[in-house]
Amino acid sequence: MKIDTDQLTLLQKKITAGDQRAFEDLYRLFFTRLFNFSMLYIHKKEVAEETVNDIMIKVWNKREELTSIVNLETYLFVAVRNHSLNYLAQYSPYHVTVEPDALQGELINLHDPGKELEWKEIHFRLNQAIDELPDQCRTVFKLIREEGFRYKQVAEILNISPRTVETHLLRAIKKLDKVIEKSLLRL
Repeated sequence: MKIDTDQLTLLQKKITAGDQRAFEDLYRLFFTRLFNFSMLYIHKKEVAEETVNDIMIKVWNKREELTSIVNLETYLFVAVRNHSLNYLAQYSPYHVTVEPDALQGELINLHDPGKELEWKEIHFRLNQAIDELPDQCRTVFKLIREEGFRYKQVAEILNISPRTVETHLLRAIKKLDKVIEKSLLRL
């Protein structure tokens, strides 16, 4: 069902002004379509319903920003799609892996106890290897990879040059690559 653009623009203006009844009209107008769209991704009624409700709550909470949205209908569908995909990424037990020698991916169930044990073993060995890195190298690695700092920020924090930060990070990655490679060969 195509929504009349003038009607939608009017609703958008009223909602921006704080009109709760206009928001309720928008909700009723789009809920079923957005719910069905979310179900295409999630396949769980409760989660799809929650997804649509989360998006609509965000629309209401950020209603002052609605004027910057050119096409509200498209915005709502994109938001529901993104929210649904984020849910799947976070909670799906399945993961696509691509083997270096293979030309296609493989769908694996991460809740497979054997695979889970393998990943735990690799993760354990990786953490051990990180702990065994020289102090400054470990600090650089953790600040960049775990805390999300940029090279320049780490250089300022540790009072070293950005080039030294880069060198430490490369050394850490090389060592950790070897640990992962050995771990995969053992499994």
